[in-house]
Amino acid sequence: MKKIIITKNNSGERTDRFLVREFFSYTRGEIIRNIKSGNVLVNGKEIKPSHTLKEGDVVEINIPEKTAGIIANKNVKFKIIFENANFVVIDKPAGVQVHPSEKNETATLVSGLLYKFPEIGTVGDEPQNRPGIVHRLDKDTSGIMLVARNQKTFQKLKEKFANHEIQKTYWALTHGKLESKKGIIDKSLARAINYKKQTIANAKTQTKVREALTEYEVLKEGEEYSLIELKPKTGRTHQIRIHMSSLGHPIVGDEKYKLRNTKTEESVVRHLLHAKKIKFDLDGQNFEFEVGLPEDFLRFLEKQENI
Repeated sequence: MKKIIITKNNSGERTDRFLVREFFSYTRGEIIRNIKSGNVLVNGKEIKPSHTLKEGDVVEINIPEKTAGIIANKNVKFKIIFENANFVVIDKPAGVQVHPSEKNETATLVSGLLYKFPEIGTVGDEPQNRPGIVHRLDKDTSGIMLVARNQKTFQKLKEKFANHEIQKTYWALTHGKLESKKGIIDKSLARAINYKKQTIANAKTQTKVREALTEYEVLKEGEEYSLIELKPKTGRTHQIRIHMSSLGHPIVGDEKYKLRNTKTEESVVRHLLHAKKIKFDLDGQNFEFEVGLPEDFLRFLEKQENI
């Protein structure tokens, strides 16, 4: 049995939405079924998934942790950029999901990593679902990722990410020309009311608000598109995608955060966002890695004039 006392930050939030973050290996549907089954009590009483939490509420949770192990899969392809005894740097292809879900249990990045590096099977806060994973990329985002090979390194890297001591650089192709060619986007994020995506926080936001900062610079621009370099200073879900959309320049191919008048590119099957560089220090040594743009990104870019 796990007990959580609700703080001011989570007051006013639905119980099911709060628990999705506490048990992120479970889907929201699974959380709802557990609440309806009486596995979650608030102040000793059974509640509905929509129950609104208040500061000081005591939430008693009897949801079992998932124990099913990940199956190693040699068919999941990714490129190894660097490896040593403590960590691995890889280039994740677009279309590869990082960790398992109900819909995809075996064809994920971690399944491929377990085949190459079986020792990561006991590494992490939740090794049965996210072995070695200290940060993630969206399924359709390509590029560089850092994976821990032992628990000691995992803890060090986790703290560095939490303290914003690891610098990540992304390249994106966006719609239109930006008025300001460089700057910092300072727009806090929150969950949308329907919980299906993140959104820019505003005065009517009802879910938890999180600070989000993204530094950007236009590298090249054409008549219809711009090539942008982005350095997130915080690590919120979909942060770069939401921030660019909020400026009126969504990322090409981003169906979730495109604007109503955004032109649909039929030749693009995913959002053109690529994690290009990562820079950090570990145990007194400086590390910096960079990967090139993938073929689909390059093909589209080469067709554009002046870019």
